[in-house]
Amino acid sequence: MPIVIDRNIPAYSVLNAERIFVMDSERATSQDIRPIEIAILNLMPTKIETETQFMRLLSNSPLQVNVTLIHTESYRSKNTEAEYLERFYQPFEKVRDKHFDGMIVTGAPVEDMDFHDVAYWDELTKLFDWTKTNVTSTIFICWGAMAALYYFYDIPKYPLPRKLFGVFAHRKIHFDTPDPLMRGISDEFHICHSRHSTVREYDIRKDARLKILATSHRAGVAIASSLDHSQIFVLGHMEYDRDTLKKEYERDLAKGLPIEKPFCYFADRECTRINMNWSSTANLFYNNWLNFVYQTTPFKFEK
Repeated sequence: MPIVIDRNIPAYSVLNAERIFVMDSERATSQDIRPIEIAILNLMPTKIETETQFMRLLSNSPLQVNVTLIHTESYRSKNTEAEYLERFYQPFEKVRDKHFDGMIVTGAPVEDMDFHDVAYWDELTKLFDWTKTNVTSTIFICWGAMAALYYFYDIPKYPLPRKLFGVFAHRKIHFDTPDPLMRGISDEFHICHSRHSTVREYDIRKDARLKILATSHRAGVAIASSLDHSQIFVLGHMEYDRDTLKKEYERDLAKGLPIEKPFCYFADRECTRINMNWSSTANLFYNNWLNFVYQTTPFKFEK
Protein backbone atom coordinates (compact mmCIF):
# COMPACT_ATOMS: atom_id res chain seq x y z
CA MET A 1 0.00 0.00 0.00
CA PRO A 2 1.14 3.56 -0.59
CA ILE A 3 2.04 6.53 1.51
CA VAL A 4 -0.56 9.32 1.21
CA ILE A 5 0.76 12.86 0.88
CA ASP A 6 -0.09 16.10 -0.90
CA ARG A 7 0.59 15.80 -4.64
CA ASN A 8 2.27 19.24 -4.65
CA ILE A 9 4.80 18.60 -1.88
CA PRO A 10 8.36 18.10 -3.22
CA ALA A 11 8.61 14.60 -1.73
CA TYR A 12 5.77 13.43 -3.98
CA SER A 13 7.70 13.85 -7.21
CA VAL A 14 10.95 12.59 -5.66
CA LEU A 15 9.39 9.37 -4.36
CA ASN A 16 7.33 8.88 -7.50
CA ALA A 17 10.50 9.14 -9.62
CA GLU A 18 12.05 6.45 -7.40
CA ARG A 19 9.07 4.20 -8.25
CA ILE A 20 7.81 4.33 -4.67
CA PHE A 21 4.04 3.97 -4.53
CA VAL A 22 2.64 7.32 -3.39
CA MET A 23 -0.98 8.40 -3.51
CA ASP A 24 -2.65 11.80 -3.25
CA SER A 25 -5.48 12.37 -0.79
CA GLU A 26 -8.18 12.47 -3.47
CA ARG A 27 -7.43 8.94 -4.62
CA ALA A 28 -6.92 7.71 -1.07
CA THR A 29 -10.51 8.51 -0.07
CA SER A 30 -11.69 5.65 -2.29
CA GLN A 31 -9.70 3.05 -0.31
CA ASP A 32 -11.97 1.00 1.99
CA ILE A 33 -9.43 0.43 4.79
CA ARG A 34 -8.36 2.46 7.79
CA PRO A 35 -5.00 4.00 6.95
CA ILE A 36 -2.26 4.53 9.51
CA GLU A 37 -2.09 8.14 10.68
CA ILE A 38 1.47 9.36 11.25
CA ALA A 39 2.47 12.86 12.36
CA ILE A 40 5.96 14.31 11.86
CA LEU A 41 7.13 17.25 13.96
CA ASN A 42 9.97 18.51 11.78
CA LEU A 43 12.39 20.63 13.83
CA MET A 44 15.19 20.57 11.26
CA PRO A 45 16.08 23.66 9.21
CA THR A 46 16.39 21.45 6.11
CA LYS A 47 12.67 20.74 6.12
CA ILE A 48 12.23 19.40 2.57
CA GLU A 49 15.23 17.07 2.79
CA THR A 50 14.24 15.75 6.22
CA GLU A 51 10.56 15.20 5.41
CA THR A 52 11.49 13.34 2.22
CA GLN A 53 13.87 11.04 4.11
CA PHE A 54 11.19 9.99 6.59
CA MET A 55 8.49 9.69 3.95
CA ARG A 56 10.76 7.36 1.99
CA LEU A 57 11.05 5.06 5.01
CA LEU A 58 7.33 5.20 5.80
CA SER A 59 6.47 4.28 2.22
CA ASN A 60 8.26 0.92 2.46
CA SER A 61 5.23 -0.86 3.92
CA PRO A 62 2.15 -2.73 2.64
CA LEU A 63 0.02 -0.37 4.75
CA GLN A 64 -1.52 2.92 3.66
CA VAL A 65 0.12 5.73 5.61
CA ASN A 66 -1.35 9.22 5.93
CA VAL A 67 1.30 11.78 6.89
CA THR A 68 0.62 15.05 8.73
CA LEU A 69 3.51 17.51 8.92
CA ILE A 70 3.65 19.74 12.02
CA HIS A 71 5.68 22.87 12.75
CA THR A 72 6.19 24.91 15.90
CA GLU A 73 4.45 28.25 16.22
CA SER A 74 6.73 29.71 18.90
CA TYR A 75 9.66 29.50 16.47
CA ARG A 76 9.57 29.65 12.66
CA SER A 77 12.48 28.29 10.68
CA LYS A 78 14.52 30.94 8.88
CA ASN A 79 15.53 28.38 6.26
CA THR A 80 12.00 27.58 5.10
CA GLU A 81 9.66 30.02 3.40
CA ALA A 82 6.53 30.87 5.36
CA GLU A 83 4.43 30.07 2.30
CA TYR A 84 5.81 26.52 2.24
CA LEU A 85 4.99 25.97 5.92
CA GLU A 86 1.50 27.39 5.49
CA ARG A 87 0.85 25.14 2.51
CA PHE A 88 2.18 21.79 3.72
CA TYR A 89 2.51 22.04 7.52
CA GLN A 90 0.06 22.49 10.35
CA PRO A 91 0.63 24.10 13.75
CA PHE A 92 0.32 21.88 16.80
CA GLU A 93 -2.80 23.71 17.99
CA LYS A 94 -4.63 22.66 14.82
CA VAL A 95 -4.06 18.92 15.37
CA ARG A 96 -4.17 18.65 19.15
CA ASP A 97 -7.73 17.22 19.09
CA LYS A 98 -6.70 14.45 16.69
CA HIS A 99 -5.33 10.99 17.41
CA PHE A 100 -2.40 9.39 15.59
CA ASP A 101 -1.09 5.84 15.34
CA GLY A 102 2.46 7.13 15.41
CA MET A 103 4.53 10.27 15.53
CA ILE A 104 8.12 11.20 14.69
CA VAL A 105 9.87 14.07 16.46
CA THR A 106 13.06 14.95 14.57
CA GLY A 107 16.34 16.23 15.87
CA ALA A 108 17.26 19.93 15.91
CA PRO A 109 20.54 21.88 15.69
CA VAL A 110 20.32 23.18 19.27
CA GLU A 111 22.45 20.62 21.10
CA ASP A 112 24.77 23.19 22.68
CA MET A 113 21.86 24.95 24.39
CA ASP A 114 20.25 24.11 27.70
CA PHE A 115 16.85 22.57 27.01
CA HIS A 116 15.03 25.39 28.78
CA ASP A 117 16.78 28.00 26.64
CA VAL A 118 15.40 26.59 23.38
CA ALA A 119 12.86 29.07 21.96
CA TYR A 120 10.11 26.51 21.52
CA TRP A 121 10.76 24.43 24.67
CA ASP A 122 7.42 25.26 26.34
CA GLU A 123 5.50 24.42 23.18
CA LEU A 124 7.51 21.24 22.72
CA THR A 125 6.83 19.99 26.24
CA LYS A 126 3.10 20.54 25.73
CA LEU A 127 3.34 18.37 22.63
CA PHE A 128 5.35 15.78 24.59
CA ASP A 129 2.54 15.55 27.15
CA TRP A 130 -0.05 15.35 24.36
CA THR A 131 1.67 12.32 22.79
CA LYS A 132 0.93 10.31 25.93
CA THR A 133 -2.82 10.50 25.29
CA ASN A 134 -3.16 11.09 21.55
CA VAL A 135 -0.40 8.98 19.97
CA THR A 136 0.08 5.22 20.21
CA SER A 137 3.85 5.32 19.71
CA THR A 138 6.30 8.21 19.24
CA ILE A 139 9.83 7.99 17.85
CA PHE A 140 12.14 10.74 19.10
CA ILE A 141 15.25 11.31 16.97
CA CYS A 142 18.73 12.52 18.07
CA TRP A 143 18.25 15.83 19.97
CA GLY A 144 14.53 15.06 20.08
CA ALA A 145 15.40 11.79 21.86
CA MET A 146 17.64 13.56 24.37
CA ALA A 147 14.97 16.20 24.99
CA ALA A 148 12.28 13.56 25.60
CA LEU A 149 14.52 11.48 27.88
CA TYR A 150 15.23 14.62 29.91
CA TYR A 151 11.60 15.76 30.08
CA PHE A 152 9.97 12.40 30.84
CA TYR A 153 12.73 10.65 32.81
CA ASP A 154 15.05 13.43 34.02
CA ILE A 155 17.99 11.93 32.11
CA PRO A 156 20.58 14.64 31.35
CA LYS A 157 22.54 15.12 28.14
CA TYR A 158 26.30 15.59 28.23
CA PRO A 159 28.56 17.44 25.79
CA LEU A 160 31.01 15.32 23.83
CA PRO A 161 34.69 16.31 23.58
CA ARG A 162 34.31 16.20 19.80
CA LYS A 163 31.48 15.67 17.35
CA LEU A 164 30.27 12.09 17.03
CA PHE A 165 30.22 11.95 13.27
CA GLY A 166 30.05 9.01 10.90
CA VAL A 167 28.68 5.48 10.54
CA PHE A 168 29.04 3.22 13.56
CA ALA A 169 28.51 -0.47 14.22
CA HIS A 170 25.87 -1.40 16.82
CA ARG A 171 24.77 -4.56 18.61
CA LYS A 172 21.27 -5.66 19.51
CA ILE A 173 20.39 -6.35 23.13
CA HIS A 174 18.37 -9.43 24.19
CA PHE A 175 19.11 -11.78 21.30
CA ASP A 176 17.04 -14.67 22.73
CA THR A 177 13.83 -12.64 23.03
CA PRO A 178 14.06 -10.07 20.24
CA ASP A 179 12.10 -6.88 20.64
CA PRO A 180 9.33 -6.46 18.03
CA LEU A 181 11.00 -3.28 16.80
CA MET A 182 14.25 -5.15 16.15
CA ARG A 183 12.73 -8.22 14.49
CA GLY A 184 14.78 -9.35 11.49
CA ILE A 185 17.61 -6.86 12.11
CA SER A 186 21.06 -8.44 12.19
CA ASP A 187 22.87 -8.85 15.51
CA GLU A 188 25.34 -6.24 14.26
CA PHE A 189 24.14 -3.33 12.16
CA HIS A 190 25.06 0.26 11.31
CA ILE A 191 23.55 3.69 12.01
CA CYS A 192 24.70 7.22 11.15
CA HIS A 193 25.42 9.68 13.96
CA SER A 194 25.99 13.42 13.81
CA ARG A 195 25.83 15.09 17.21
CA HIS A 196 27.76 17.01 19.84
CA SER A 197 25.96 15.58 22.88
CA THR A 198 25.02 12.22 24.31
CA VAL A 199 23.14 10.45 27.09
CA ARG A 200 24.79 7.85 29.29
CA GLU A 201 23.86 4.20 29.32
CA TYR A 202 24.00 4.07 33.12
CA ASP A 203 21.32 6.74 33.46
CA ILE A 204 18.95 4.81 31.20
CA ARG A 205 19.61 1.42 32.77
CA LYS A 206 18.84 2.60 36.28
CA ASP A 207 15.30 3.60 35.25
CA ALA A 208 13.10 0.48 35.30
CA ARG A 209 10.60 2.13 32.95
CA LEU A 210 13.10 2.04 30.08
CA LYS A 211 14.95 -0.63 28.15
CA ILE A 212 17.93 -0.43 25.82
CA LEU A 213 17.53 -2.12 22.44
CA ALA A 214 20.91 -1.42 20.83
CA THR A 215 24.30 -0.02 21.80
CA SER A 216 27.61 0.79 20.17
CA HIS A 217 31.13 0.59 21.58
CA ARG A 218 31.98 3.94 20.01
CA ALA A 219 28.61 5.70 19.85
CA GLY A 220 26.99 4.51 23.08
CA VAL A 221 23.25 3.89 23.38
CA ALA A 222 21.61 4.02 19.96
CA ILE A 223 18.04 2.81 20.51
CA ALA A 224 15.98 2.68 23.71
CA SER A 225 12.28 2.58 24.48
CA SER A 226 9.67 2.58 27.19
CA LEU A 227 8.52 -0.89 28.18
CA ASP A 228 5.29 -0.57 26.18
CA HIS A 229 6.96 1.03 23.13
CA SER A 230 4.84 4.14 23.42
CA GLN A 231 8.11 6.09 23.46
CA ILE A 232 11.08 5.15 21.30
CA PHE A 233 14.41 6.97 21.44
CA VAL A 234 16.78 6.79 18.47
CA LEU A 235 20.02 8.68 19.12
CA GLY A 236 21.28 8.26 15.55
CA HIS A 237 19.96 8.92 12.07
CA MET A 238 18.70 5.83 10.26
CA GLU A 239 16.83 8.11 7.88
CA TYR A 240 19.93 9.75 6.36
CA ASP A 241 20.43 9.61 2.60
CA ARG A 242 23.64 8.34 1.05
CA ASP A 243 25.18 11.82 0.81
CA THR A 244 23.77 13.50 3.96
CA LEU A 245 26.96 13.15 6.01
CA LYS A 246 29.01 14.26 2.99
CA LYS A 247 26.97 17.46 2.73
CA GLU A 248 27.38 18.13 6.47
CA TYR A 249 31.13 17.53 6.21
CA GLU A 250 31.52 19.89 3.24
CA ARG A 251 29.29 22.50 4.93
CA ASP A 252 31.41 22.54 8.09
CA LEU A 253 34.63 22.67 6.08
CA ALA A 254 33.32 25.66 4.13
CA LYS A 255 32.48 27.43 7.41
CA GLY A 256 35.96 26.78 8.76
CA LEU A 257 34.62 24.67 11.62
CA PRO A 258 36.76 21.94 13.21
CA ILE A 259 35.46 18.76 11.60
CA GLU A 260 36.97 15.35 10.89
CA LYS A 261 35.98 13.06 8.05
CA PRO A 262 32.88 11.04 8.99
CA PHE A 263 33.97 7.76 10.56
CA CYS A 264 33.73 4.65 8.33
CA TYR A 265 31.74 6.54 5.72
CA PHE A 266 33.90 7.24 2.67
CA ALA A 267 35.16 4.21 0.75
CA ASP A 268 38.14 6.04 -0.76
CA ARG A 269 40.71 8.66 0.22
CA GLU A 270 39.30 11.15 -2.26
CA CYS A 271 35.98 11.21 -0.36
CA THR A 272 33.99 10.48 -3.51
CA ARG A 273 32.67 6.95 -2.93
CA ILE A 274 30.30 6.36 -0.02
CA ASN A 275 29.74 3.06 1.75
CA MET A 276 25.99 3.08 2.48
CA ASN A 277 25.46 0.20 4.88
CA TRP A 278 22.60 1.46 7.07
CA SER A 279 19.60 1.67 4.70
CA SER A 280 18.37 -1.94 5.05
CA THR A 281 18.30 -1.61 8.85
CA ALA A 282 16.42 1.69 8.55
CA ASN A 283 13.74 0.26 6.29
CA LEU A 284 13.26 -2.81 8.47
CA PHE A 285 13.12 -0.82 11.71
CA TYR A 286 10.45 1.59 10.45
CA ASN A 287 8.50 -1.24 8.84
CA ASN A 288 8.51 -3.03 12.21
CA TRP A 289 7.32 0.16 13.89
CA LEU A 290 4.45 0.68 11.44
CA ASN A 291 3.41 -2.94 11.90
CA PHE A 292 3.50 -2.48 15.68
CA VAL A 293 1.32 0.64 15.71
CA TYR A 294 -1.06 -0.89 13.15
CA GLN A 295 -1.66 -3.90 15.41
CA THR A 296 -1.77 -1.86 18.63
CA THR A 297 -4.03 1.06 17.76
CA PRO A 298 -7.79 0.27 17.81
CA PHE A 299 -9.63 0.56 14.51
CA LYS A 300 -11.46 3.53 16.01
CA PHE A 301 -9.06 5.90 17.76
CA GLU A 302 -11.53 6.91 20.45
CA LYS A 303 -11.31 3.38 21.91
